[in-house]
Amino acid sequence: MLYLSTQTSQNNQQLIDSNGWNVIETEFNPSQLHHKETVFTLGNGYLGTRGTFEEGYPSDSQATIIHGIYDDVAIASTELVNCPSWLSLVVKVGEERFRLDAGEILFYERRLDMRLGLLNREVRWRSPQGHTLDFHFERFASLADQHVLAIRCQITSQDFEGDISIEIEFNPDQNTQGVKHWKTLNQGSAGNLIWLHTQTLHSGMQLGLAAKLVAEGEDAVSVSEQETSVFPCLTKTFQCSPGQTVSVEKIITLFTSRQTETPMAAALNRLADEPSYPTLLAAHIAAWEQVWQNSDIVIEGDRKAQLSVRYNLFQLLAVAPRQDDRVSIPPKTLSGFAYSGHIFWDTEIFILPFLTLTQPALARNLLTYRYHTLAGARRKAKEAGYAGAMYAWESATTGDEVTPRWVPGRNGELIRIWCGDIEVHISTDVAYAAWNYWRHTGDDEWMRDYGAEMILDTAVFWESRVEWNPERNCYDIRDVIGPDENHDRVDNNAFTNLMTQWHLHSALMLWNWLHQAYPDSAAQLALKLNLGTERFERWAFIAKHLYVNQDSETGLMEQFEGFFQLEDINWADYEPRTKSMQSLLGIEATSQRQILKQPDVLMLFYLLRDVYDRKTLQTNWDYYNPRTDHTYGSSLGPAINAILACDLNQPQEAYTHFMRSALVDLEDVRRNAAEGVHSASAGGVWQAVIFGFAGVRMTQFGPVACPNLPLGWTRLKFRLQWCNEWYEFDLQPEKIQSFAEVKQTLEAMQHS
Repeated sequence: MLYLSTQTSQNNQQLIDSNGWNVIETEFNPSQLHHKETVFTLGNGYLGTRGTFEEGYPSDSQATIIHGIYDDVAIASTELVNCPSWLSLVVKVGEERFRLDAGEILFYERRLDMRLGLLNREVRWRSPQGHTLDFHFERFASLADQHVLAIRCQITSQDFEGDISIEIEFNPDQNTQGVKHWKTLNQGSAGNLIWLHTQTLHSGMQLGLAAKLVAEGEDAVSVSEQETSVFPCLTKTFQCSPGQTVSVEKIITLFTSRQTETPMAAALNRLADEPSYPTLLAAHIAAWEQVWQNSDIVIEGDRKAQLSVRYNLFQLLAVAPRQDDRVSIPPKTLSGFAYSGHIFWDTEIFILPFLTLTQPALARNLLTYRYHTLAGARRKAKEAGYAGAMYAWESATTGDEVTPRWVPGRNGELIRIWCGDIEVHISTDVAYAAWNYWRHTGDDEWMRDYGAEMILDTAVFWESRVEWNPERNCYDIRDVIGPDENHDRVDNNAFTNLMTQWHLHSALMLWNWLHQAYPDSAAQLALKLNLGTERFERWAFIAKHLYVNQDSETGLMEQFEGFFQLEDINWADYEPRTKSMQSLLGIEATSQRQILKQPDVLMLFYLLRDVYDRKTLQTNWDYYNPRTDHTYGSSLGPAINAILACDLNQPQEAYTHFMRSALVDLEDVRRNAAEGVHSASAGGVWQAVIFGFAGVRMTQFGPVACPNLPLGWTRLKFRLQWCNEWYEFDLQPEKIQSFAEVKQTLEAMQHS
């Protein structure tokens, strides 16, 4: 059982975990192995490690994934690879190996302490031969030093007398979902050290991994080193008596050739200089304390919401690269292999707002990744016959498109995937994130040196992508896929067209600023991107004449041309269900119906929420919300729906959508959490709290709150950084009445 806000004592009484920082599991359930591996993932901005057990199990899904370590693979072109595990620590009690699936578990608790970034496990185990021992495991991936990992194991005998041996190893033959990616260059052990030097088969990325096993007091009666041709291994053996505690610490260092030309030497040198486990732990805890000081959200009156919000933020903070601006956050963070570790719009639209307003240096790293992949975006545009920069729908190291064009279906048939060719809104998603980072941080230097080129060259792409329609005297954007991927190869998708309009307007405003503030930089970009008055006039004309089918009286907007002619369905006919409508009906049948994976028009209204009034939002909400597969469609949708429901003064409906997002991994609400953390949903959770329930609007004077709290929430407290100034928010229902005037003023400003 997984308790979100409770823990269970040995006598099965539930004790309230009042601080809201611990995710606690009180029962070992082999059938939940993979789901819980995702839940208990640890990371430090450099790597992520799934929550598998140190002793290992045949059916587990061990994974340590490092930012930027890609290797070639069939179909998906390249994938983030599974690196050799650092977790292995096997305990033998006499001749019996400690295992949770053997003997008897008398007490069990696994605890993810998110405040400290620690994973702990307490087990009282009776071996098959009847020996009783207590085990305590603790591990962390250091946030203070991204190249350091550590495990502590303490074993206390209740009634066993004899030898206890502890063995550590590195398995060089780690595969990625059955695909081999590594070849060993060197490996070995000496004294209390083991090491492994390995290299990816195709991309040539090297990894150096070293570990030492330190016994407290060094009272081991014997130490045996084992090295085989298969893997480096080290064993320490202790003589133990009842009441005695054996304690060991495994400290691991890890480098890749992305940081140094000699990763093996770097790992060994760093390991030799490492201080004690307590010193490493203290530095790690201090680093997390600093992060939480700026990013925590306090919710009072709803323990489940409090813990689930912190969990989602923890997983994002644990994966955001701190010292690397050439990598980004994949859809499953570094906790699973779905989507091959490729980079989508998830980062820019769903994750970046959180980091921009609480950890702007991390947001800057992620956006600069897109600058480094501009060359790939330009190659993609050129190959497709367009000008400028056309960002890849799925990006990896270079920014070239790595979306597979064909994938095998269930029966071996090939299915054409069009996203990489025509899901072109990604180019504007990147521009939107860059624009808002600049607007909220005031980081003019970054915009001058990086962002301006990204926004302007993707605007050049849109100029070449639109088509003039002489019959309507307007521009079309034909043959695209919007965020609602249930319908592909559509014309004049409202989301794509109106975000393109925003993009072109913003590019013109950006150019005016750049030309005035940094004329030399503007002149260089004008030359590089072939920018000039004639081109800018075309952008303005295109933006003014892009086609959108919107009823002038009601404000109802058609998702794409022909959507209103598609068949409507009675959703009740398909309930109850445990899979998406597309899985039930098939791809083709779903595309012929008004069934939305996520509502494009409503997503548009959120991103451009200052453009549309409440009446227009209500009209479109009433139409598109009932036609959306909220439960098994896209995990990206519910958090956004929560925000819009708040805008429509429906906080309880908002709360229903919000909890679908907040619990997507903790409670496996979509039955796919085993694949890894839903990173976009996690970012959406933060946005739902801040922009939805807190009602924060960004004004020219900074962020202002107009709260609409769910029933039961007695307090909502958080911090935001805007233009290098921190703003503290402490929202409580008895004080919220005073916000009404602020809200009216904002709405008046919005539509004046």
